[in-house]
Amino acid sequence: MPHDQPASAPGPAPADASDHDPAEAPFLGLLATGAAAEEYERPVLRARAGGAAAARLAALERAKLLALRVRTELEDRRRREAELSALYATAHDLAGLRDLDAVLRAIVRRARSLLGTEVAYLTLNDPAAGDTYMRVTDGSVSARFQQLRLAMGEGLGGLVAQTARPYVTDSYFHDERFRHTRTIDSGVRDEGLVAILGVPLLLGSGVIGVLFAADRRERVFEPGQVALLAAHAAHAAVAIDTANLLAETRKTLTELEAANEIIRDRSSVIERASDVHDRLTELVLRGGGVQDVADAVAEVLDGDVEFTEPGRAPAAALDRSRADGHAVRDGADWVAAVRAGGEVLGALVLRGHPALDPVDQRTLERAAMVTSLLLLARRTAGEAEQRVRGELLDDLLDAAARDPRLLRERAARVGADLDAPHVVLAARMSGAPISDGDGPPRPDGTDRRRLWSAASHLAATRHGLAAVRDGGAVLLLPLDPDGDPAHTAREIAARLGTALHVPVTVGASAPVPAPAARPAAVADAYAEARRCREALCALGRAGQGAGAADFGFLGLLLADTRDVDGFVHRTLGAVADYDARRGTELLRTLGAYFACGMSPARTKDELHVHVNTVAQRLERVGRLLGPDWQTPARALEIQLALRLHQLSAAVTRETEE
Repeated sequence: MPHDQPASAPGPAPADASDHDPAEAPFLGLLATGAAAEEYERPVLRARAGGAAAARLAALERAKLLALRVRTELEDRRRREAELSALYATAHDLAGLRDLDAVLRAIVRRARSLLGTEVAYLTLNDPAAGDTYMRVTDGSVSARFQQLRLAMGEGLGGLVAQTARPYVTDSYFHDERFRHTRTIDSGVRDEGLVAILGVPLLLGSGVIGVLFAADRRERVFEPGQVALLAAHAAHAAVAIDTANLLAETRKTLTELEAANEIIRDRSSVIERASDVHDRLTELVLRGGGVQDVADAVAEVLDGDVEFTEPGRAPAAALDRSRADGHAVRDGADWVAAVRAGGEVLGALVLRGHPALDPVDQRTLERAAMVTSLLLLARRTAGEAEQRVRGELLDDLLDAAARDPRLLRERAARVGADLDAPHVVLAARMSGAPISDGDGPPRPDGTDRRRLWSAASHLAATRHGLAAVRDGGAVLLLPLDPDGDPAHTAREIAARLGTALHVPVTVGASAPVPAPAARPAAVADAYAEARRCREALCALGRAGQGAGAADFGFLGLLLADTRDVDGFVHRTLGAVADYDARRGTELLRTLGAYFACGMSPARTKDELHVHVNTVAQRLERVGRLLGPDWQTPARALEIQLALRLHQLSAAVTRETEE
């Protein structure tokens, strides 16, 4: 049996087809497909596993390193292209923004996106304070951090702002290159920042702020990233400057528009002022009146202008205008006092112009001045008429035997009707000295001159007469048939007090039916008016006006007419009328009540009625006479009226018998 052949030794492994390919071939495919870096180890590992020769392995290793270098270069170029593209896009976006706040927000947002950081922020320099302050943040969560201010040289940002150079730190709190402060470190710690990159915002040779990118973990910012943020900061500085210039331009244009509008308004106002000046001058030259002035100003100012007497103008506004010498605002109106020296002649009131231009305000004041000149001119022209009025009243007071026909003729010349009912008023300024001199005031009697002037003006407007007498003024004014002398006295006291700015006390007489027919009645009425005036002063009521009827039973002593029936009716008329209508005995009960010492118990015995009846009657009397009928003053008047009523009733009975 043949022996087996010995096994032959294994020969060399068959050569891999790739052993004959260039070493660079497998790596070119990887570069073409953009494979990851770890994929470049696979060709070498496969060759080594396949038993490739050492020369082949070395060639593959060299090709791998070369391919990785090429891959790195390609990645760097792609990254730079992406960064440049992002920078161009950022520059384009910034160029399209006009609002400064929008520009700053876009800068910070793009900085964070370009470097892929967690936080980005921007500070601006404050030349006035000499520091830099936080302006915009993106990704920040700390309020303290968002309000930081950094002095020059403090913290990383202060160092960038001071040196105008980029600074980067991988770990902020372990970096001793810049000065740490408690305030800045607290803000950075609150925000949790660790790695920070700051680049200056350069405009020309000056730094206007700092742009930052930061992470809340340690991180190495590569030189390319520093350059990228610096390039972004350069675009940002130009965008900020452009936005500032645009804002300043818009502000300047707005100011120019406002200035042009003011110039146009001024021109219009000046033209109106010139127009009203020419018209007022023409009015004065042709003898125009107060209403003509008001109409002219109303037309120029496009409003409603009215001349008002002192008593009808707003008192507070009139006082302010008189004190300031200027037109003053009163709600939606303007009031300009028309005055001559210390006397207020009235006011010009412009209605419905709450926002009056200063030049138009001056126009209103000038119109008030022209009005005062016209009034003074009219007053001067009316001096003769006022003296005629005063002389006529003097004749009525002093010469009771004057011919009534002549009195009527003289009165007709000044527009007075002495055949109509009149009232005599005696007026005196509070504290004015009493003098026995008659006639017009003396040159040194300033107060009396003012009183005479105001009283004469008031009498003329009411078709009455006025004169100076006994240190005061006397007026003879028409009275309606149903007019009340006491009401007239109060009105005249208020009007004169407003015109003179001092209290004026006025007493009124009973009506004088026809002064021309009975001149003597005027003197008697004046005496009564004086007594009423002096009674007001004696009772501490200076500055008021009253007639005899206002003084109750004292009026019987003050009045010349001794109107007993009128006093009784004013005091007890309500009770008497009630008795007449109802057939009651309230007057009798009232008389018994006072006769019995105001004791209801004794009164019921006197009347022989139940005490409840007395109480009910007295309650009814209280409702008719008022709740104060039992006060001492009222009780005295009521008792006097009861006595006079009883006397009058007794006289009537005797006459009838």
